[in-house]
Amino acid sequence: MSTPLPHDHIRPFAASEKGKKEQVAEMFDRIAPKYDALNRFLSARTDINWRKKAIRGLKKYNPRQILDVATGTADMAIMATRILNPEKVTGIDISEGMLELGRKKIEKEGLVDKIELLKGDSETINFAENTFDAVMVAFGVRNYENLEKGLAEMLRVLKPGGRIVILEFSKPKRTAIKGFYNLYMGLFAPQVARLFKQNMEAYSYLNESAKAFPDREAFTDILKKVGYNDPVCKPLSLGICCIYTGQKKQN
Repeated sequence: MSTPLPHDHIRPFAASEKGKKEQVAEMFDRIAPKYDALNRFLSARTDINWRKKAIRGLKKYNPRQILDVATGTADMAIMATRILNPEKVTGIDISEGMLELGRKKIEKEGLVDKIELLKGDSETINFAENTFDAVMVAFGVRNYENLEKGLAEMLRVLKPGGRIVILEFSKPKRTAIKGFYNLYMGLFAPQVARLFKQNMEAYSYLNESAKAFPDREAFTDILKKVGYNDPVCKPLSLGICCIYTGQKKQN
């Protein structure tokens, strides 16, 4: 049975009586229209390179069926299709607002026959065991209502020997970088969100959830506990972000 972690209890809207999952869906529905533009601005487009590095880590495994969890506006799904040329990428997300934008992007890219987006819960994935060769998540696991349950569900739908790749923010180790990162995430990012006429409370939540997230060795320990083999953490950009990988054991 999965154990709730302190991180799991951080919610977007403190005054709301709704559960975290409902609040996260509502939050992303609200900020969906300018989500991509704001992310590109706040990261100076670095997030694009992070995503590409995460996807390229799957290339040698040649996955044919890929699940993109918390797909959002389908950035990872589109990049994976271009880089890995799988038979199909299936993206799931709890925010219909994000999915709607993602479907428009997929149609514009001419990839409707290669990518399918479905409304779906990362903690109750509506696919059979051993369905996918690879599972990807970019900046989504910190929004899970029950992190261990979500990780266990992704393991369940992986084929034996299948790979998971997770991209997530982490806390820098170097003192100077850590100070700048905390200032940037705590003050600058929410103010920029306000300028973009986005929900400032939502971007404050994203900062709080990133700070509380059990990153690096703590996260690889959780991956191991859930059942992934050989979990590895690779820090990027002075530790602002990490790529986590793991494998489902062979039968």
